[in-house]
Amino acid sequence: MAGTLKNFRSICKKIICIGRNYSEHASELGNTVPTKPMIFMKPPSAFVAPPNEIQIPSEWDELHHEVELGVIIDQQCRNVSKEQAEKSIGGYCLALDMTGRKIQDQLKKQGHPWLLAKGFDTSCPCGDFIDKNQISLSSSVNIWLSVNGKMRQNGHTRDMIFSVPDLIAYISKYITLEHGDLILTGTPAGVGAVKRGDQIEAGLNGDNNLKYAMKINVASK
Repeated sequence: MAGTLKNFRSICKKIICIGRNYSEHASELGNTVPTKPMIFMKPPSAFVAPPNEIQIPSEWDELHHEVELGVIIDQQCRNVSKEQAEKSIGGYCLALDMTGRKIQDQLKKQGHPWLLAKGFDTSCPCGDFIDKNQISLSSSVNIWLSVNGKMRQNGHTRDMIFSVPDLIAYISKYITLEHGDLILTGTPAGVGAVKRGDQIEAGLNGDNNLKYAMKINVASK
C-alpha cells in the first residue's frame, strides 16, 4: 500500500495539525506550553503543490508561514501504542501551515473556533513524498524556511515537545487515522508575515544525506 502514498494529496481524508509543539514558538506568540498535544484540522482542499501558488483570501492583507515536518500514515491506526504508531508511518513530506494570524487572533478573543484562519484553500502547501527510510526518528531533522532569500525559521525536530510516535498514539485514541492521512507536527520559532508577491523557500536536512527543498510563491493578485 505504501506505493500509493506518493499520491497522498489525492487520497488523504484529513490533515491533522499539532499546535505549539515547539516551546519557543509557543512563547513567541505569548501562549502557554501545552501538557498534552493541541490538535486542529485542515480539510484536504487546503493542499497545494509547487509550482501552484498560495492564495491569500481577497479581504486579508497577509498570512503567516509555519514550516513543518509532515507525517504520512500508511495503515489504519486506532488507539495504538507508541511502538505500533512507529510502524504505521508510511513516509514524510515538507509542509507549510499557512495561517491567517489576524483572523485567528480575532476569533480566539471572541471564543470562536479558528478553522477559517487555518483551513482556507491553499493553506497547506506540501512537497513530494519522502520515503520513511530516509528519516530516522532517533535522529533530528533540520527544518528551515526563508522568505525572499532571508532566513526566518531554522529549527530541529529534536526540540519537539511531543515526538512523532507520541502524537500518533495520542491522536489515535480519539480519531482513527487512515491510509494517506497527514499529520503536521508543529513549527519552530520564527513565524512571520508574508504578503502577495513574496517567494517562500523551505527545506529539510537530515541524516542519510537527506536534503529536500521546495519553492512556492504567494500569488501577487
